[in-house]
Amino acid sequence: MSGPNFMTLQFASRSQNEAFARVAVAAFVSQLDPTLEELTDIKTVVSEAVTNSIIHGYDERVDGVVTISATIEGDRVHLVIEDTGNGIEDVEMAREPLFTTKPEMERSGMGFTIMENFMDEVAIVSSPGHGTKITMVKRIESKKALYN
Repeated sequence: MSGPNFMTLQFASRSQNEAFARVAVAAFVSQLDPTLEELTDIKTVVSEAVTNSIIHGYDERVDGVVTISATIEGDRVHLVIEDTGNGIEDVEMAREPLFTTKPEMERSGMGFTIMENFMDEVAIVSSPGHGTKITMVKRIESKKALYN
């Protein structure tokens, strides 16, 4: 068995890049032959994390950079989505369902809750003024994953 497979993607903090990020990560993960549900879960969490970076991290400024790293190790996908934006004052409060700092934008406040429900592990590290790093892990239950 060889070492883990990985990819890193960086893009401008523009809302139109969210779909690109979601599809790129899904294409990378598809080599594990995930179920449709597993692939949808991964696409959803990437979408949520990238949207958080763009809307909250960079306040929709387009001069920021969002970085996604994906690693496949055996049957597990490790995702890291990070920005160097505003950061989060209180991570525990931000993890609470329905908490949002942008109610005027009709934000649901469910981003972190969705991530936690769709992934096996979620860790959030943030520093106000320095950005946010979200690390997530999901085990893919395909037979193909066992042979990588």
